[in-house]
Amino acid sequence: MRLNRTQVTEAPVGPTLMRLALPMVGGILTMMLFNAVDTFFIAQLGKEPLAAIGFTFPVIFIVTGTTMGMGIGMASVVSRAVGEGDHQRVAEITTRGLILVVLVVIVFVAAGLALHDRIFALLGADDALIALIWQYMLPWFLGVAFLVIPMIGNSAIRATGDSFTPSLIMIIAGGVNVILDPLLIFGLGPFPRLELQGAAIATVLSYMITFVAASWVLVRRERMILFERPPLTALLRTWGRLLYIGVPAVCTNMLVPLSMGILTRIMAGYGPHAVAAFGVCARIESLVMVGAFAMSTVMVPFAGQNFGADRADRVRTALQFGLRYCLAISLVLWMALALGARMIAGWFTDDPAISAIIVPFLMFVPLSYGGFGYMLLVTSSFNGAGLPRHAMVLFGSRLFAFTVPLALLGAYVADIPGVFVAMFAGNVGSGLLAYGMGKRHPKIVAHERGR
Repeated sequence: MRLNRTQVTEAPVGPTLMRLALPMVGGILTMMLFNAVDTFFIAQLGKEPLAAIGFTFPVIFIVTGTTMGMGIGMASVVSRAVGEGDHQRVAEITTRGLILVVLVVIVFVAAGLALHDRIFALLGADDALIALIWQYMLPWFLGVAFLVIPMIGNSAIRATGDSFTPSLIMIIAGGVNVILDPLLIFGLGPFPRLELQGAAIATVLSYMITFVAASWVLVRRERMILFERPPLTALLRTWGRLLYIGVPAVCTNMLVPLSMGILTRIMAGYGPHAVAAFGVCARIESLVMVGAFAMSTVMVPFAGQNFGADRADRVRTALQFGLRYCLAISLVLWMALALGARMIAGWFTDDPAISAIIVPFLMFVPLSYGGFGYMLLVTSSFNGAGLPRHAMVLFGSRLFAFTVPLALLGAYVADIPGVFVAMFAGNVGSGLLAYGMGKRHPKIVAHERGR
């Protein structure tokens, strides 16, 4: 097994974090590309297929959000074992974690197939749309294992200090999806025209590539899979450790769509143009925050390995570096978005009412992204250190202690500008809270000097 322990626990902190984070930028952008490409091509089929694919997003997000949370648990536990230099335990945790994931996939697929019509009826789809949704979701449910298992496997690979290989796997899969989508949706060349079903099959085939590649890395290159039956008590103990981190991380992931739903509902009170503008702003935000997302993703294995190696000082240094990184990138992004606000709005719409909302957002809110990014970094360091409850409290504070209550107040006092002020304050407030918690952090001062 080729574990990069010395690179993560001994090499200079700043360059190490950048080396780990840069490949993740490409991987994260590729994951964003999946849905965008599907949506673009399906939109050419008409409004009914486009509406059908829109109904699939909540279900798909629940599955991917759960998987990402479980992946955080895997990365946290594996990275600490890597930091301790225990190669055998790394393989045991990875193997037992993937067994748990297989069982979770079976439950998801069984529930999805059995409750399909009921789920989408509750979401508001009529019978005609449910028939269209079924064309997409049947192949997706049958192939979801090829998504979930590699996502968890890639988390284990990143925990060893290798962020390049998982990112390369995701980029290749994204490229395959881009190529296959038009071929199978529209029936180009020798391929049959499968429309929505074709989009799902293209996605599943691209997932299969990630499955094969991640399996090869785990089994052959890193030898992180054991082909032996684990004792039941050891299996349950490992599952408990993974779920201790993973369940709060899953809950944290679910807070994002919940808060976005609340903010969208507030904006809906100002008409469809306000909702459209807010949707554009949310997409721009997710795109420009990729650098912070990448850094926060690699902070989990970095913190885990260094705590495992008893190098809490390096985690403190990483958080100091992360603060400077987030503030610098926030300033650069704000300047670029503010200067180009009108041009950027024009890329998305020619409606002056929508542009009139997008432009002030871009000229104001991005200045606060430094606080948002730093909160993500501190949250990830808590997860890597095995403190998931601290991570959940910190992440939840941005949404429900700051942004949502202030948005309700801001909308009452100043309408849409008040909502934007609330988003700014939520980012800054959670960043300040993260700074306070992070200063005490390295494992909350070694569990209050308990060791």
